[in-house]
Amino acid sequence: MSTAPQLPGDYSTVSDPERALKYAIQHVAGDRAEIIEGVITPMSPTWAHESAAEVIRRQLTPRLDALGLVSGAGNLDLPGSENWFIPDLAVVPADLAAKTEGALLPDQTLLVMEVSSPSNGETDRTVKRRRYGQYGAPLYLLVDRQNRACTLFSEPTRLGYAVEDGPHAFGTPVRLPEPFDLDLDTSRL
Repeated sequence: MSTAPQLPGDYSTVSDPERALKYAIQHVAGDRAEIIEGVITPMSPTWAHESAAEVIRRQLTPRLDALGLVSGAGNLDLPGSENWFIPDLAVVPADLAAKTEGALLPDQTLLVMEVSSPSNGETDRTVKRRRYGQYGAPLYLLVDRQNRACTLFSEPTRLGYAVEDGPHAFGTPVRLPEPFDLDLDTSRL
């Protein structure tokens, strides 16, 4: 019995589609692309978007240094799903970051932050909020530029997050719990 030849673009015989998709994102799509629910999504943040992330990053940095943590926008893999995220900011232990060449898992972070944009706001508000919780990221901070508010999600569960603190209008401090023990100033967002 012969096997039918595979036609170009026919990936129906790929033995592990998740692995193939994540390989493509790492080796073909470029450094700034995510997979969101199976769709490869290029990232091209605006300066306003980057500025909002930097406002939070600068406030976290002194605390991170004291705790032996680092922040960055490295890859997060969500194994068993067709998702590969690049958060606007993730906080992880410095020793773990230093020895990890590939992606980390959300449960290896202490905080994940996304800054919404007109093109991805709904994804950050729904898909990423649910997925980060399902994959155990302890804290998810959503800086929602369209609604001019910040919301902190905590207590991850298999369905998402059990606790939602906010939305807090820009200008209202947002409390990050231990280990951060920090009130974020959101007036410059």
